Amino acid sequence: MCLFESKFSIKESARISLNHKTDHVWHCYLPDVKPGQIYGYRVHGPYLPEKGHRFNPHKILVDPYAKSIVRTTQWHDGLFVYQTSSKDKDLSFDTLDSAPYAPLCSVIDDSFTWGNDAHPRTPWHKTIIYETHVKELSKLNPSLPEELKGTYLGLASEPVIKYLTELGVTAVELMPIHHRVDNRFLVNNGLVNYWGYNTLSFFAPELRYASFNSQFDQVQEFKTMVRTLHSAGIEVILDVVYNHTSEGNEFGPTLSFRGIDNSSYYRLVQDKERHYQDYTGCGNTLNMMHPRTLQLIMDSLRYWILEMHVDGFRFDLASALARELHEVNKLGAFFDIIQQDPVISQAKLIAEPWDLGEGGYQVGNFPNLWTEWNGKYRDSIRSFWKGDNARLSELATRISGSSDLYSHSGKNPHASINFVTCHDGFTLEDLVSYNEKHNEANKEDNRDGENHNNSWNCGVEGFTNDNEILELRKRQKRNLIAILLFSLGVPMISGGDELNKTQNGNNNAYC
Repeated sequence: MCLFESKFSIKESARISLNHKTDHVWHCYLPDVKPGQIYGYRVHGPYLPEKGHRFNPHKILVDPYAKSIVRTTQWHDGLFVYQTSSKDKDLSFDTLDSAPYAPLCSVIDDSFTWGNDAHPRTPWHKTIIYETHVKELSKLNPSLPEELKGTYLGLASEPVIKYLTELGVTAVELMPIHHRVDNRFLVNNGLVNYWGYNTLSFFAPELRYASFNSQFDQVQEFKTMVRTLHSAGIEVILDVVYNHTSEGNEFGPTLSFRGIDNSSYYRLVQDKERHYQDYTGCGNTLNMMHPRTLQLIMDSLRYWILEMHVDGFRFDLASALARELHEVNKLGAFFDIIQQDPVISQAKLIAEPWDLGEGGYQVGNFPNLWTEWNGKYRDSIRSFWKGDNARLSELATRISGSSDLYSHSGKNPHASINFVTCHDGFTLEDLVSYNEKHNEANKEDNRDGENHNNSWNCGVEGFTNDNEILELRKRQKRNLIAILLFSLGVPMISGGDELNKTQNGNNNAYC
């Protein structure tokens, strides 16, 4: 364990050897450590990449159970366990010290006055979800002082609360607030991982959404945000990314899990342990078959419910969590444990029911207790209003609760989270305005994002002027929102669609 004087330190002030081990967990007791102590780990062990072992004590590592990250990642070749210039790449061994550049943890003061805070527990059949982003929801709000814009406290401010309640939503679904890493190629191009689907810590709220620059504020301010939203009857649902981490594949940085126990935390290719199984498209997949990894995820979920008082979770690429060997197993250990857990089973549980692996599209196949983002609803509604040769029978099924997907397992229509747009893809305004994607701002030559031709404007040929085309688009937006809100199931509004939010045709605005 390495102790640092401050988050600006480039070298630790003390190293304490953890000599005690219980049930494969190394530990020590430091009686004088208080909240505010900044720390990280160096872990010794064999460096055998071909066997899946990538220990390198020259690298400072984030505690997987850290409740606060006080320094963000500063990109440098020293963050890699291998020599980046070596022809052998990840088989080589690097001795650069990562301490000046690595993210650092902090001990927190977990006391907080919750008062009479209680979960609103809005029934599913009365729930209206508003998918949004902490920064986006308040950053441009002219009613807020500058120091609150784009923060947890900005989201909890009176103007934003008033707006949400007048809109009629009962829950905000927050895009990832777990502490993230901005990918190196994005930083080099002057971009950031804005959406946040690149988690480093499953317990620490993102530092960049705190309104003050102190190591404790993100925890205290997150709790304040939840308490304030609850007082207005609004639930808080977190979009969580337990399928992969920000360390990427064998060529990624070593910031935490890889340096602590690579072969336990990650799915490695059988008989080729140098490489990672990638069901997520992000370089790695967490190993849900290992009991310690599974425990980490369950402990994280309970922490956010019991200590941070959140009301539910939307699981990104949830099919990846169900892969025990290779095939998706909806009765896997992850789902068995959640089903039996007296805390987690009472929260709102939403699956994104697909991943990028073989057989990963699992809409309608998740166990009881679970609701799902209904991709078939989205596709059917879009197809009908776009004027495709859509089947009326399927449209009728989708707006009446998608019984073909859910009734066979005894689920009610609220198992279907209905949506027309979400963060991923075109906004509602762009959906009816652009035929093709325009992702040039991502600096990947427009290669990223969904590639299919949108062709939404196929019905405007008969109109002779821009005003008529504009009115047609407005009508289509009203059609899509109206059918969403009147369909059986739980409607999810993509934040900003009600305000004609545009991304100028970018259908992958993650950065």
